[in-house]
Amino acid sequence: MPGSPPRRPKVKDICELSGVSRATVDRVIHNRSGVQNHTRSHVLAVIEELTGKHGAGMGRPAQETLPIDFIIPDQGNAFLADQSRYLADYAKRSDAVSITIHRPAAATEGELAAMLQELSATTRAVGIVGVDSHKIRELLRGLCRRGIPVVTLASDIRNVPKANYVGIDNHAGGRLAGYLTGRLLGIAKGKAALILGSRAYRGHEEREMGFRSVLREMFPGLRIVNELEVQENADRAREATRALLEQYDDLDAIYCIGAGQAGIAEALMEAGREKSVLFIGHGLSWDTRAYLTDGVMDVVIDEDAKSEAETAVDILVSRLKGAAVPSSPTFTINPIFRENLPPES
Repeated sequence: MPGSPPRRPKVKDICELSGVSRATVDRVIHNRSGVQNHTRSHVLAVIEELTGKHGAGMGRPAQETLPIDFIIPDQGNAFLADQSRYLADYAKRSDAVSITIHRPAAATEGELAAMLQELSATTRAVGIVGVDSHKIRELLRGLCRRGIPVVTLASDIRNVPKANYVGIDNHAGGRLAGYLTGRLLGIAKGKAALILGSRAYRGHEEREMGFRSVLREMFPGLRIVNELEVQENADRAREATRALLEQYDDLDAIYCIGAGQAGIAEALMEAGREKSVLFIGHGLSWDTRAYLTDGVMDVVIDEDAKSEAETAVDILVSRLKGAAVPSSPTFTINPIFRENLPPES
């Protein structure tokens, strides 16, 4: 009705756009404690943006031409939240495609497989951030055999003929992290820990391999004393880091291979060791930007989430139209320090 106040956006939409957990959003909405200032400001800005956009796009004709489905897990991963946002923005700007983004709460083989099976009857093209498992591979192969274009995004899935991978060379990303760890520490001997999201992601496994290979080749005195999988969960990452810091009072470095940087940062600050432990992670976002600015993180290995998302759509559209596409587009890997932080996009 004219003059009616805008409705508050749904918590689910706030979580998706902000990349933070439902519990954190709830604390911000109800003005409860336990939320860092930069996180609270970020969530409030997202709420304001969603409130302002309420009703936008009404009357826009539905785009039935070239429908595309993307499956991107919703696990509080800020990088994946950014990619989802860029995909949604692309769809709003384009009259050529209609993009549906599916965000399962978990990235388990079972949940992803169920979603792929459900989509297989109706989809025209699929982009997926998924685990590399036999069941997922078989389902994607089945889509490819039926002529349905497939793109794997951010983390590749092995042995799926005719599928295109869109993302960085994760092995090179891990090698860069290893090189920076050794050079920045500048010590003959030291202790480092790895905190992974999940080795079920091929990309995480490749980063670990790259990191280990550089330490072995160039910095043999740096020893990896622990490796922990936290399933992309900040709370698990926090507890894992607390345990690491208690066990190793001489820990020199932490390399976070996936999501979970918020939990690691909080544990380092709680222990007063944010200045003494080198902290390297992936993906420049609103939270890692704040940790770089505050000196909690030392390096963020970044990739262009916007370019990757748009390239994934372009490849799927080209394949739907029968046009030739590059098999492996190349994306730059950028080490970001506090001193070369780019402007916020």
